[in-house]
Amino acid sequence: MKYFYYITILTVLFYSCSTDCTIKPGQIWADNNNVHINAHGGGILKYNGLYYWFGEHKADTTSSAYVGVTCYSSKDLVNWTDLGTALKVSDEPGNEIEKGCILERPKVLYNSLTNKFVMYFHLELKGQDYSAARYGVAVSENPEGPYKFLYSCRADAEKYPCDFTAEDIAALDTLNPDNYRDWWTDKWFKAIEQGLFLKRDFKGGQMSRDMTLFLDDDGKAYHIFSSEDNLTLHIAELTDDFTAHSGWYVRVAPGGQNEAPAIFKKDGTYWLITSGCTGWAPNAARMFSAKKIFGPWSQHPNPCVGEGADTTFGAQSTFVLPYKDGFIFMADIWRPNHPSDARYVWLPIEFSDGKPVLKWREQWNLNE
Repeated sequence: MKYFYYITILTVLFYSCSTDCTIKPGQIWADNNNVHINAHGGGILKYNGLYYWFGEHKADTTSSAYVGVTCYSSKDLVNWTDLGTALKVSDEPGNEIEKGCILERPKVLYNSLTNKFVMYFHLELKGQDYSAARYGVAVSENPEGPYKFLYSCRADAEKYPCDFTAEDIAALDTLNPDNYRDWWTDKWFKAIEQGLFLKRDFKGGQMSRDMTLFLDDDGKAYHIFSSEDNLTLHIAELTDDFTAHSGWYVRVAPGGQNEAPAIFKKDGTYWLITSGCTGWAPNAARMFSAKKIFGPWSQHPNPCVGEGADTTFGAQSTFVLPYKDGFIFMADIWRPNHPSDARYVWLPIEFSDGKPVLKWREQWNLNE
């Protein structure tokens, strides 16, 4: 009888561990209240042994922000506790983060110099569709918040990329917008590469849309975002307190139409996974690598392989989470007709010939 009892207990423990450690991409992911996690376009911060998942709170019928940035915590990356709203949108008419604005892809870093948590997000002002193209910054004394909104703006006004030469700057003077009214031509693409839209937005600041944050080994932090009408990625260094751009930035893949950046570093190489620009519809992921954060960056084939690779398994990249000795790719399956039901795709990043590879899995165990 005792033997049967012990076998039963061991079986239960094994089943619980297997269940607790299992990720099921694309499925409903319930929190401690048995409600689907509402933290879309998100990112994860690990602090004092806990994981904090920040993301967009989505309503049932709109992707505009009526709640703000939500926060969940977990010890194991599978079971998540709802900590409420980390950054609330404002009831004040005309406030930059007024209810009904577009607030996307929040990411948080801990700053060890100031002992504060710093949040960045893509912000579009209420009623202006996607024309504002700003980033917002908020800070908190605690990882779960509440976060205090500091400001929003466009990026690096009156700053040239730090890798621009005197010849590159002089070439901008030759770019007359009247000569490039026909978009998507070879002539127009060449002008974009040279900085046609960079010049257009030079005084007011560069557009900042889909984004992520990255903390490097040396303590330097970077804001990576889609700019120039989503045609070109920018990588901008942050100040020591992480609350602003330092003024040093570079352009990546000019004219390449990349958004949804997700970055990680392995064995001294930076890897950047992005998507094309097809609205809410999924497309094939892109991938770039560099030995230095400011480049030069080289493009590689789609890291996804197998069935569903051409649409990134129906999802769009949002973050890469270092985990143990590896990395977890995080992406969202958007559902614009029912935004709150958007699903999460988490997959382990494998490597083949030294390059990242993503394969679909119906489920997988974090202890593999």
